[in-house]
Amino acid sequence: MINHVRILEPHPGILAFYDGRVEGNRLINEPNWIDDGAISLGIASYAVISDSHALIYDTHVSIAHARFIRESLSARGVTKFTVVLSHWHLDHVAGTAVFADSEVIANNKTFAHLSEKRSDIEAGTLQGLPAISPLVLPTRLFDNQMILQIGDLSVELIEANIHSNDATVVWIEDMSILLAGDTMEDTVTYVDEPHHFTTHLADLDRLATLSAKFILPNHGDPTIIASGGYDSGLIKAQKQYIQTLQRCRNDSRLSESPLEELIAEPLSMGWINFYEPYREVHTPNLKAVLSQDNKR
Repeated sequence: MINHVRILEPHPGILAFYDGRVEGNRLINEPNWIDDGAISLGIASYAVISDSHALIYDTHVSIAHARFIRESLSARGVTKFTVVLSHWHLDHVAGTAVFADSEVIANNKTFAHLSEKRSDIEAGTLQGLPAISPLVLPTRLFDNQMILQIGDLSVELIEANIHSNDATVVWIEDMSILLAGDTMEDTVTYVDEPHHFTTHLADLDRLATLSAKFILPNHGDPTIIASGGYDSGLIKAQKQYIQTLQRCRNDSRLSESPLEELIAEPLSMGWINFYEPYREVHTPNLKAVLSQDNKR
């Protein structure tokens, strides 16, 4: 399960536990939400370490991955763990049971989503197998923003509506680092809620005002993550892609264009890189956008 997990260290005290983007590698032979989403695109969960305290930003795609994270951090002298969930999607909460003895923080919307869908998630009927059982729910909730103390480091949790309406990002102002969850991706964002595009764009603008020097998304290029992360161009790339999808509603030529043409400027500017499996993300994105338009 964890043969291809790499521990990246983009900054001192910031670890990325990265799995995926390994050609031909599957964790499960049958179709499943782990391989056909997170692992094919590459996924990281992050740890922010200060003294003997670690903030765990998402618990990865399985119990085995979460156990590896915990054991790796314990070997580095961590004795206290605080979990923060970026949003409710399965590839971000699957390993939370490993940290059931720790505080698990999420915004109220994330708690509501997980509570509502808990029985289906535990039965493996929401997005198919594998089931997440038991699903450990957050133990501490917030709205809008929260300040946490992790050892000597102060971090801010910021609620946003990007990708999903329950996103939580982590802003480490002293290091100018933004842990972005799924609010941004390289190559393109996965569209879960096209009816919220206007809010997504406004909240991307709001995150841009932080002027983060380093942006660390959960789905991205491991080489860039290992080298410190993305700059503000990643925000611009997400905005341009969403705006292009909006224009596809009224432009059949645009909707039929290949993905690399739609994101030509972000690619040429070096804000993102083209990763082939994201073609399989763009196709349902476009379908979701056009279907949403047909419902209006």
